[in-house]
Amino acid sequence: MLKSIGICVILLIGVIFVTGCTDQQQNEQKEIGYIDVTAQEAKELIDTKPDLIIIDVSPNYDEGHIPGAINYYIGDGSLDDAIPTLDKNKEYLVYCHVDSASISGAKALVDAGFTKVYRLEGNYQAWIDAGYPIE
Repeated sequence: MLKSIGICVILLIGVIFVTGCTDQQQNEQKEIGYIDVTAQEAKELIDTKPDLIIIDVSPNYDEGHIPGAINYYIGDGSLDDAIPTLDKNKEYLVYCHVDSASISGAKALVDAGFTKVYRLEGNYQAWIDAGYPIE
């Protein structure tokens, strides 16, 4: 009987933990407007959402990038120029070679009214480290 109660308590804690993580991710999205995703989650998005638009905001696009990515370098205003032409109803995955640029790129989309924006945590290096394809 005591063992059964212990198992129930452990299961309950697990459910609370999982629910808390989901709530935390939703709250984070509300606060910053975009969702940070791991390389694995980004790969899953790419594989399951054929209309996902991948945006590389780095100046290093020609040195390698995620297959299908479009280069809108944030440093020369290319992203700002592109934003008015982008469909706000589509989903976007933003990445770079450094955190500050990908954060700025994702925030620029959110600030312009885009609501389905993901940012690759660890950026291009995380993608490479995971062994995913590059062009």
